Amino acid sequence: MGLEMYHPYFRGKQYELITIRETAEMLAEAGFIPIIEPVREQTNGLKKALQEICDAGGRVIVIVNPQIGDHSHDGANIVELLQEEFDDRDNLIYGLLLTEDMTVADVLGLCEDFEGKELAFIHAGFADGRALADETRYLEQIRTSVFLEDFCGKLYQRHFVGHENKILVRDGFQQRRNRDHPDAPEFFSDLHATYELENMTGFGDYLIVGDDYRESGGPAYTVAIHLTYIDYDKDEEMHIRHFKSDRQDTPKDPAGKFAEALQKLINLLNGPNSKYVETEAIEEFRDLHHRGHYPGLGYVKKLSMKHHIETLADYFEEEAAE
Repeated sequence: MGLEMYHPYFRGKQYELITIRETAEMLAEAGFIPIIEPVREQTNGLKKALQEICDAGGRVIVIVNPQIGDHSHDGANIVELLQEEFDDRDNLIYGLLLTEDMTVADVLGLCEDFEGKELAFIHAGFADGRALADETRYLEQIRTSVFLEDFCGKLYQRHFVGHENKILVRDGFQQRRNRDHPDAPEFFSDLHATYELENMTGFGDYLIVGDDYRESGGPAYTVAIHLTYIDYDKDEEMHIRHFKSDRQDTPKDPAGKFAEALQKLINLLNGPNSKYVETEAIEEFRDLHHRGHYPGLGYVKKLSMKHHIETLADYFEEEAAE
């Protein structure tokens, strides 16, 4: 059992929720706790994902006041779902997203709204850390602080050292057009190996999606498969490779372009220098190649996210075995 180290941060889009459903058992076994910021009006997909996590005996942080997507002005639907369907389950932690336009009084109001529930503060630009820490010091329901690194520095973080769980979320994914990603591997993160040096009890990332939220992608001129791996020859850093289609000049034939990108991945996997763990997701990429099948870009992204989680689960399993 892991020590609740890894917290993948999901925006609750369709394929992200499916990824959570399909990895629920692995997340629970590894002790990984996903963070979900629901962005879709429809809560069916969210409900299914949460049920899978509960059934697997895992835990999850659900943000009840999202700042983007369909619920950005009112999280009432999410709260209703949690209270109607999951009120008797202790698998759920209510996440409060603390942004720059909120006051200490706003946050205290939310804490009162969810009295009796375990809460996590998601620090995302809130200004007055000191005052908030003073006002909430004796609230036992708040055990977790999640720091979104782009929004809060060390001086802010130190106000919350008393919290039991301290999680640093860092965005390792460089946002650019697919065609602009380098062919060579690039650095993704070292937090899995260094989070304790940051005085944290755990870490998180936005997987291979990045923090830059978009409602939907336009047509893909370049199809890319983004896959992470741990490089044991480089101090166990995590790196990412972008396997890109050869054709990049029109949005036509995504299936053919996927085949081009997939061939590059398979060539690497079958060569002598692959550093990839042969995860279930990799098996599925091999199967798609074998069948010449194109499952759609959302599905490809789901496989990349699944592989990322499986890679980290494998890393911590190896660490524990040593």
